[in-house]
Amino acid sequence: MYIYSPSGAVRDKAAFKRGVARLKALGHDVEVDPDALASSQRFAGDDATRLAAIGRAATSGADVALISRGGYGITRLLPALPYKALAKAAERGTRFVGLSDFTALQCALLARTGATTWAGPALCADFGVEGAPDDIMEACFDDLLCGQGEGAGWRLPKECEGHAPVQVRKAVLWGGNLAVLAGLAGTPYLPDVRGGVLFLEDVNEHPYRIERMLTQLLLAGVLGRQKAILMGQFTGFAATPHDKGFGMRSVVEWLRARVKASVLTHLPFGHVPTKVLLPVGAKVSLVSEGRDALVVWEHAH
Repeated sequence: MYIYSPSGAVRDKAAFKRGVARLKALGHDVEVDPDALASSQRFAGDDATRLAAIGRAATSGADVALISRGGYGITRLLPALPYKALAKAAERGTRFVGLSDFTALQCALLARTGATTWAGPALCADFGVEGAPDDIMEACFDDLLCGQGEGAGWRLPKECEGHAPVQVRKAVLWGGNLAVLAGLAGTPYLPDVRGGVLFLEDVNEHPYRIERMLTQLLLAGVLGRQKAILMGQFTGFAATPHDKGFGMRSVVEWLRARVKASVLTHLPFGHVPTKVLLPVGAKVSLVSEGRDALVVWEHAH
């Protein structure tokens, strides 16, 4: 396993050390990039340093290349990413895993090469937590390493009990952090996925900002091309008296009224301890009935 820092600087060194120690305790051979703890302003080193780290991750030969943390920084690197090396590594079996700012690399790589990466945990926030890491996250991560992961199921909210069943076959699963995706709209680094299953999450964004970013993707034609939209976890915001009841449920109702795609909520993915791993760029099938939802994919060896 290769640990590297393509985005924000690691400020919580204790969490970094705990994460590495826990992965080793689980029996993994862990190699840490020489610049994993570099710092330049808010970034894990300057642009050249972080590009070199991504390049080393691509040539490491590791079964998993795991980011230390998200933050911000990959979008500004997109024109210079080593796409061929990343795609070749993915083809040879390296699973690139991350979330948040890592969405930029995942989308750009999918757009440029069609390679599959994995939306999943980060070292510090997930394996480096004080106390025990989330058991569901760990189980999903173990399934990935063992080649056994083939899907993710979850419970929909009560109001979905009377909804019509959803069935989508062999659609490309893609998405990630909403703010990062919205920032890629109109660029060659946003995949042109048609008939896909789009999953979204975000943190520290008020519902009106989430709706504004969804509006951008709607007006850009992105949302109208999807067969299903999976709303993950949107956390880290606080309601204000000015909202007068406007919240995430309002946003979901607004979205459902404007797209033909099925919109399912409560996907266990985002800036939360309990998260599943999702293959970005892989073809999946999605089914829901009552309050049960399931997305499945084929084994990738």
